[in-house]
Amino acid sequence: MLGRLVRAEGQSRSARTVELYGWLLLLEGAACLIAPDAVASLLRLPSFVAPQAASYFRLAGVWVMGIGLLYGLSGRLDASGFVFATLLDRPLVAPLMAILWSLGILPGTLALAAGLQDGLSALWTLRAWRGESASAASRPR
Repeated sequence: MLGRLVRAEGQSRSARTVELYGWLLLLEGAACLIAPDAVASLLRLPSFVAPQAASYFRLAGVWVMGIGLLYGLSGRLDASGFVFATLLDRPLVAPLMAILWSLGILPGTLALAAGLQDGLSALWTLRAWRGESASAASRPR
């Protein structure tokens, strides 16, 4: 297992997409942790009025980093069950973000960014997954 963390030989394309998405989440979470005001400005979120608001945003960044670590390691280890599970999980984010936005819980820019990112990354993984399935089906047995 430790060797696979260094070199992912034989890693499937779909697992690679999940790993790369994990790295992206790690970077985004780190940005929220290190520079919450800059990230909020980039997403055109309201400025943090209460002192603890930036701390909560940092806490959300830590949570995003944890998810990124889970995605990155599972993709690197070629955990096909996890890759498949992400194909069920990520498409649910956009509708959930839309609901949270419609209820006034999330700003539209944050809901749109999260929904688009998860949706597009799920399509990327699905495309790789289908390509692997098609090539496996065409191989002689």
